[in-house]
Amino acid sequence: MKILLRGAKYFTPSGFVDGDIAVDSQSVYKNCLPDNFISDIEININDCFVIPGFVDVHTHLREPGFSYKESIFSGTRAAAKGGYTSVCTMPNLNPVPDSIENLKQQTDIIKRDAVIEVLPYGSITKGERGLLLSDMEDLSPFVVAFSDDGVGVAKKSVMLNAMKKATKLNKIIAAHCEDVTLIKKGGCINQGDFAKNHNLTGISAKSEWSQVQRDISLCKKTGCKYHVCHVSTKESVELIRQAKKKGLKITCETAPHYLCLSQNDLTDDGRFKMNPPLRTEEDRQALIKGIIDGTIDIIATDHAPHSAAEKSGGLINSKMGVSGLETSFAALNTYLVKKEIISLEKLIYCMAIAPRKIFDIDKAGITMDSPNLAVLDLNSCRTVKGDEFVSKGKSSPFEGKTLYGQNILTIKSGEIIWQKRN
Repeated sequence: MKILLRGAKYFTPSGFVDGDIAVDSQSVYKNCLPDNFISDIEININDCFVIPGFVDVHTHLREPGFSYKESIFSGTRAAAKGGYTSVCTMPNLNPVPDSIENLKQQTDIIKRDAVIEVLPYGSITKGERGLLLSDMEDLSPFVVAFSDDGVGVAKKSVMLNAMKKATKLNKIIAAHCEDVTLIKKGGCINQGDFAKNHNLTGISAKSEWSQVQRDISLCKKTGCKYHVCHVSTKESVELIRQAKKKGLKITCETAPHYLCLSQNDLTDDGRFKMNPPLRTEEDRQALIKGIIDGTIDIIATDHAPHSAAEKSGGLINSKMGVSGLETSFAALNTYLVKKEIISLEKLIYCMAIAPRKIFDIDKAGITMDSPNLAVLDLNSCRTVKGDEFVSKGKSSPFEGKTLYGQNILTIKSGEIIWQKRN
């Protein structure tokens, strides 16, 4: 298909430029159409912003094993609606992708059902049990990185060996940093005022940052490319900042809910239960500062859908995890860009450019020369209603909030895979 987008503002590394965009299956033509280009479809997008499609390096698509929560088909459609053209799917599945045989069960479904690019993680350890390393060498050519997301790798010796192996394979270790020995049974929210005032068991900040601290020391020993998942505490940000200053190969991500919300926003509702939990306002401000100064590289969704029943138990009895693919850009645009805390260009960098650079995904998209695009209308707004999500997971901490900025068109390999209908 040949698509012509008229009246665009299109992304460049130095800012947005006015002009028309033409797209076919192989190329993007910016304000300079080839002589023989005859469009199949022409759309006047009226000063909307054309960007490289978002890339989410932290998504839970739940299949195989838990398709009642999400499927690759439903999850990638939700991603397309949110403006994503590539997602990296976490390995807490059944079976865990710790071998080629197990990974194939996932990749067969991806080939059959995905509407965007899906890049699977391999697990760091067998069964994500934290004891024996997965078949990392065999998996390496077929996975984007290695992670045991959902649990931290408890044994220092196991993580050390994993980093040594990943360094030889030139692969990233993406770590879920959580020391469960520092978490009391029943921990459901941040260890802070809300937990104290409501007689709830809190989760300490140290349970996150102590494992970040441990892994930084291992990263220094091994030279491993090390990525910290869903950073939520001010201590983690500072540890990573100092590690970067020392030249370590360390990157990190946070998620929209940690940048937009804090424990001050909590109510006794399962839509506010996620791991790690919403932290203090001081932590939130430290995360924002980390985005501004480049300590935090990527904003990922940590899209973690569950069934309605699993999210109906309040803060104590609900499963941890919320849906984010369909609200991430609008939430960040509303809470950060519209308030002039960061620029739109900075947000696009964290959601679309840095993920490509760090995880070596769709490199042509960095300069918007890849036909994987999204079109953003910053003037539109909507009230978040989980029941309207494409995702099977309907639980969002932004439920009922009016958010500004919507993706109106997603193009993957030159084909329109999602378009907002009036």
